[in-house]
Amino acid sequence: MNEDPKLGALRKGFLEFLVLRILSGTTAYAADILKKLAATDFATQEGTLYPLLSRLRREGLLEYDWRESEAGPPRKYYRLTAAGQRQLGEFDAYWARLNQTIDALGS
Repeated sequence: MNEDPKLGALRKGFLEFLVLRILSGTTAYAADILKKLAATDFATQEGTLYPLLSRLRREGLLEYDWRESEAGPPRKYYRLTAAGQRQLGEFDAYWARLNQTIDALGS
């Protein structure tokens, strides 16, 4: 996909919001997150997702626990913290205001 650099910057900014959205109310293994993103215009690679997950964990928005896997070594399953839920709520509110602004500016 040959992406416009301006759209790439927007896409990168939305990725954090989408990861929080995916984890809202559930836990997921990184491969599950990649699979959900792959079905969208926000498909990404492990090399992009893992640093994002690490940063979100350091910021206190995510936490994880290790779970045994029948297919190999234990896996990290991520979930939102209370701070992550609040951040997602702030993103949702901002998204609603952004849409209202775009709509108000005309077609």
